[in-house]
Amino acid sequence: MAERNAAVEHRPPRIDVSACDREPIHALGSVQPFGFLLALSSDWIVSHASGSLEDHVGRSPVEVLGMPATEILGVEALHVLRGRLQTLRGPDQVERVFGLDLLGGGALFDVALHRGGEGFLVEAEPHVAEELDTGELVRTLFARLQRTEGVDAFHREAVRQMRVLTGFDRAMVYRFAEDGSGEVVAESARAGLESYLGLRYPASDIPQQARQLYERNPIRLIADVDAEVSPVHPTLDPHGRPLDLSLAALRAVSPVHIEYLRNMGVAASMSVSILRDGRLWGLLACHHGEPRHLSMARRSAAELFGQMYSWALEGREREVERAADARARELHNRLMGAIASRDASVADFEDYLGELRGVVACDGIALCVEGRVACEGVTPDVRDLPGLTRFLNRTAMSRVYATHALGGAYEPAMAFADRASGVLAIPVSREPRDYLLFFRREVARTVTWAGKPEKALTLSDDGWRLSPRKSFAAWQERVRGTATPWGASDLRVAEALRVTLLEVVLRLTDSSEKERRSAQERQEVLIAELNHRVRNILNLIRGVVGQSRGQATTAEEFAAVVGGRIQALARAHDQITAMNWTPGSLRDLIRLEAEAYLSDKACRVHVAGEDVLLEPQAMSTMALVIHEMTTNSAKYGALADSRGRVDVSLARTGDGALVMDWAEAGGPPVRPPTRRGFGSVIVERSVPYELKGEAGIRYEPGGVEARFVVPAAFVHEAPAALAVPEAANANEDIEAAGLVLRGTVLLVEDNMIIALEGEEMLLGLGARAVETAASVRDALRIVETRDPDFALLDMNLGTETSLPVAERLRERGTPFAFATGYGEQLRLPDGLRHVPVVRKPYDAQALRRAFGH
Repeated sequence: MAERNAAVEHRPPRIDVSACDREPIHALGSVQPFGFLLALSSDWIVSHASGSLEDHVGRSPVEVLGMPATEILGVEALHVLRGRLQTLRGPDQVERVFGLDLLGGGALFDVALHRGGEGFLVEAEPHVAEELDTGELVRTLFARLQRTEGVDAFHREAVRQMRVLTGFDRAMVYRFAEDGSGEVVAESARAGLESYLGLRYPASDIPQQARQLYERNPIRLIADVDAEVSPVHPTLDPHGRPLDLSLAALRAVSPVHIEYLRNMGVAASMSVSILRDGRLWGLLACHHGEPRHLSMARRSAAELFGQMYSWALEGREREVERAADARARELHNRLMGAIASRDASVADFEDYLGELRGVVACDGIALCVEGRVACEGVTPDVRDLPGLTRFLNRTAMSRVYATHALGGAYEPAMAFADRASGVLAIPVSREPRDYLLFFRREVARTVTWAGKPEKALTLSDDGWRLSPRKSFAAWQERVRGTATPWGASDLRVAEALRVTLLEVVLRLTDSSEKERRSAQERQEVLIAELNHRVRNILNLIRGVVGQSRGQATTAEEFAAVVGGRIQALARAHDQITAMNWTPGSLRDLIRLEAEAYLSDKACRVHVAGEDVLLEPQAMSTMALVIHEMTTNSAKYGALADSRGRVDVSLARTGDGALVMDWAEAGGPPVRPPTRRGFGSVIVERSVPYELKGEAGIRYEPGGVEARFVVPAAFVHEAPAALAVPEAANANEDIEAAGLVLRGTVLLVEDNMIIALEGEEMLLGLGARAVETAASVRDALRIVETRDPDFALLDMNLGTETSLPVAERLRERGTPFAFATGYGEQLRLPDGLRHVPVVRKPYDAQALRRAFGH
């Protein structure tokens, strides 16, 4: 019944449509002046109105209170609003209507409709025509976000896109910590602004009540900190309660916050909430040095982008958590496997301290077990740890214990607070005695505040009042005995480790003898296999040595012959083992043999045809064959002088066998050998004997020719070579050419997506910063205030062209180029015909050429 009542409570009240036209309309606080506000009771009576109403309606708020709706709002507008009321679900939902003839006089307004106390609030702003497909825009921006790798790059791309979307001077990702303080973790700002990246702000800068509002109302715009706000009349609703303006976009803010922004030199600001699991994680915060108003449509796009960003961020962070869980599971498996394979004890965990330290973010780690202590990183002194473990024996009670203020619970810890203010303790034995300890240092070593955190009380005409900070210069605070708190992910991984370590201890206790026997049996099998392989290798080497004796007249020649053949086998073996004893590339084998033996002549060995992969047995056999063919060619054949060459062709037969043809040409005349050595035996008999294939060699006067056929059982198709993406090649060309641009580039482009792409290209070409402008007015302001070093101008900017910007740049001597989609149809004035023109769509190479490189 309680659930049913709650559901009914969130339904919009019924509206008596037949009575709406004759019933009067009847709104606390104050609102910003870029719109007006009406509060409608459920029976369409106006209960409140804002002071800015008179500018649009011609009547004061007092005059409209109690008036029928139809005397203020148009009939069609009422019809639309009634329909939107039916779609409101839940207390914090907002419905928006764009371009509505709200007053029935032809003037268009953008309207937001939401709950406000016992009735509804209607917020109206003059309509601003935006050629903006919100869904497509956010889809494109979100797709760009999804292409980033890692959380840091994700934040950086988000603020860059938010700044382009809103046009603010600065956009930041502001993340809240567990203690309520905040930190700027990503920033995009116009050139010349002081960076806030990495600065932290105290929890008092954004009070708890403000955070609750950010959870309910995801977007907040302050268009002008110096604007006069308009009061809402009357101050109380008909029930004697203040009007709830929590969801009102027009709602004015605290004078303390306005003073705070003025102290920062901010004239306009906007913030979009970043939520995780419905709780405030942080803010996408925007600042501007001049007043700046965004239309309701563009704010809606920013709000939608913030929601998509929040969902994607939650996914990224969950991926990080899953990765931490996976590392813990992997470590669990390695610990179990390692300890099971030998006669081990809990003390052997110290061999894994480095890996354990990587599982939980910490500054140091210690293992206290069986009276022994092992430490790594920043930890208390060894003599301090016994007292700490005794404290844990009284406190932890065989469970994970975590605190970020150890000195508050265990007073002796204040003596080593600079090294270990936070501890995460995991018991590693069934009795409270042995622990794995993770330590974190004081926050003071890592925290840089944006100015001194405290706010002051100042005396004014109205008495004592809270005054915000006036200095935002970096200020370091030394906090005694407090570390970065342990997060939920840390505790979850610690609990998984506790279970793992407990399982290891139980296994060591209950099954150690069985595991030792199993490990001994595995060791015997490995020794037998190793013995077998060593014997095979020794027999092969003995055969190579024995068969090579007749091919040399001196000890040096004999050593060279034997060494060359053993090296050929070693190269093939290295190639096989590098692939974990899987099939290897024949083309790579030929290349390695040619480079190893021929050095600068290796380029005269040409391989044609598709590469194949050979089984390890075939690789060893072919290594000796190719080695003999190569050495014979270098001594007596085509590679013996400076003119000859060797052509090797690879082909597959219908049944999948490999045919390798060897043809020499351009060398000295060839004569058949007068005697058969071990090399000839290798060439003629290895493939037929070892692989059951075919081999044949002919000593033609123009050069040696040979054919080898390897059966299909030893041959596999090689994977296609990975093609290098065009984008990657372009980037390599750019890097090879060096940095092309320097300083700041002005990019004038009215299409936001093209502007984002152009900005990336210009930054890739070496630009230090890129200032974007969507109109002639914004571009000229940048030219006059920040003097760019280069400029790229989109010729057509909707209803205007960039020619005035071009003329001003030419007067200042600033190099620039035009970008256009008109191609050959573009006609430039006489004075600008020498200016380079880049056709859309352009790439980085086209921009390089345009700027004269």
